[in-house]
Amino acid sequence: MPLITVTYATSRERPSLKSDIAAAVSELTAGILHKDPKVTAIIVKSADAADWFAGGKSLAEQGLASYWLDIHVTEGTNTKDEKAAYLAALFKRMGELLGPLHTESYAHVDEVRGDAYGFGGLTQERRYIAGKLEVPQKAA
Repeated sequence: MPLITVTYATSRERPSLKSDIAAAVSELTAGILHKDPKVTAIIVKSADAADWFAGGKSLAEQGLASYWLDIHVTEGTNTKDEKAAYLAALFKRMGELLGPLHTESYAHVDEVRGDAYGFGGLTQERRYIAGKLEVPQKAA
């Protein structure tokens, strides 16, 4: 049930780019972090390469692309190795979609406590406990 926000800048804009990014991020999140795509929310935003600065110069001046991805997951549900593999795979795939990337392209896996995070009116902790007890999951 991650919430993912992707902001990117590239000179390779095309009509399908946002949906291509969302599809790639969803696929990697499911495959590497084992998150169910049916309950994954992804927000994709573009920024002008002339407005994105890295190393003191705009990406437009450098002829490079970049991205910032922020994903919220429940604390303790992924290993260090899974998170490292995810970051590496994201960098590779985003480079394929956006063009040559500035090394200052970032991803942040934000681990949130299960009692402070959820969707549909239920915390992840409540969903976990209900699943273990095999009781219906319903909002309070």
